[in-house]
Amino acid sequence: MNYRHSFHAGNSADVVKHSLLIALVRALQQKPGALTLIDTHAGCGLYDLGGDEARRTGEAVQGVVRAFADTNRLLDDYRAAVRAVNAGEEPRLYPGSPRFLAQLLRPQDFLILNEKHPDDVYALRGAMRGTSAAVHQRDAYELWLAMLPPRTARGVVVVDPPYEQADERARITATLAAAHRKWAHGVTVVWYPLKDRATHARWKGQLRNLGIPKMLNVEHWLYDRDQPDIYNGAGLFIVNPPYAFTQALPPLLEALRAALAPEGHRGKITTDWLGD
Repeated sequence: MNYRHSFHAGNSADVVKHSLLIALVRALQQKPGALTLIDTHAGCGLYDLGGDEARRTGEAVQGVVRAFADTNRLLDDYRAAVRAVNAGEEPRLYPGSPRFLAQLLRPQDFLILNEKHPDDVYALRGAMRGTSAAVHQRDAYELWLAMLPPRTARGVVVVDPPYEQADERARITATLAAAHRKWAHGVTVVWYPLKDRATHARWKGQLRNLGIPKMLNVEHWLYDRDQPDIYNGAGLFIVNPPYAFTQALPPLLEALRAALAPEGHRGKITTDWLGD
């Protein structure tokens, strides 16, 4: 499944992913120690919702637009982060994960971004101008391992690939296993689209077989019945999520489900532990 960021900016998957990233990093920041935040597939960093690629899919209407129409205060942090790149106005630009993460940085924290696509990394450097982020142009999986363990004791690796390659899931599985051996206590977030249940079930089983003790799986299914051959939702695997994050998660997930449910569907967001 091809999932280039620019075609899907601000969709329901982005709303869930970025809402959870904000909550996750802020939970870690309850302790004063420095964090290193690493984004292996950073994309362009900032997206024009009125641009050709975003308008071609129109997915932001079912994502960020719905989130802004909702009144649940649990989504306020997410909406504030989007407004921050729009001069406080309603969203015309959509921040990618790099811009969300940059907003969360404290003086002691570090942000490392990576993007291999030449056009995207050029755009990323422009989008991150004025921030303290370090931008790399390398193979994502090579960089993931090369940066571990980071200079700080704690940190987060965000893995958000476009799933353009047939071996993407296999590379994630192998690299996650190696990364866990190098940095067993580190927090890792792996995003993925949900399209085919059988393919996903096989991959989930392979990740479970890694034996990583603490891996949370969050899945957002948009429709009450599978829609064949289309995008049905997205999920996250989160290794070593902090306690403060998992305790606050249920009401946030319910707020996201309610805000993003397509017309005529209730949708669902589920959580389960792979490593217990």
